[in-house]
Amino acid sequence: MNTNGIAENYVSQIVANNQTAPAAKVSKKYGKQIGEPQLSEKAEKYYEKLKKKYGNMDFILVSADQKEQAEANAAKYGSNKSLIVLIDEDKIEKMAEDESYRKKYEGILDKATGQFAQMKESLGSNADSVKAFGMKFDDYGNASFFAVVDKSLAAQRDRIQQRHDQKVADKKAADKKAAKKEQQEKILEKQKRPEDLVSVEASSWDELLQKINETVAMGRSDMVQTQAETYVGQQFDYTI
Repeated sequence: MNTNGIAENYVSQIVANNQTAPAAKVSKKYGKQIGEPQLSEKAEKYYEKLKKKYGNMDFILVSADQKEQAEANAAKYGSNKSLIVLIDEDKIEKMAEDESYRKKYEGILDKATGQFAQMKESLGSNADSVKAFGMKFDDYGNASFFAVVDKSLAAQRDRIQQRHDQKVADKKAADKKAAKKEQQEKILEKQKRPEDLVSVEASSWDELLQKINETVAMGRSDMVQTQAETYVGQQFDYTI
């Protein structure tokens, strides 16, 4: 698969966005929030019930004035442990008042629980390269999904496995080289460049799965080692 063109479409402006993205904070009243949301008493009670009903999801309540910025930088707030759900105060108010509107959104959340688990299973080892998963809603009840992929991890994992195989085959000669390379790998991981992170967004779980796999493949193709890089004391090239 030729994935070189994917970078132009999927590489997010994470460094620039993070400078302007509103920060998420934790409040006693609403839990995780962006901005200063204010719910009516009825909406507040409903929101607490919603979070308990979907306890396996991580809700972030967004104030109306921060909605646009939060949605534009949705990938910043994700987690790979649970599914982040960005939802603004206006939607919670309407869900508390309008039963049909509430059923529509909760129906999407019901399906997302199983779909999220299924997608992680379908990703296999590629799931380790995903740093964050999340979902958000538009004003018409449509959900979109996003993920942040570290496209360097798969290539690193491949190189570590290759070195392990080499050590088994030739312990005396390979151990010293492998140990040094693994030490360099750990140092490089701590110095990870922001451009290794790729944000992908999709309108369906299937599309998100495809984009994640393509991004991981792109990382592998970008980081193919040259013959010179196999020598002791090598420096890895992490440029896109």
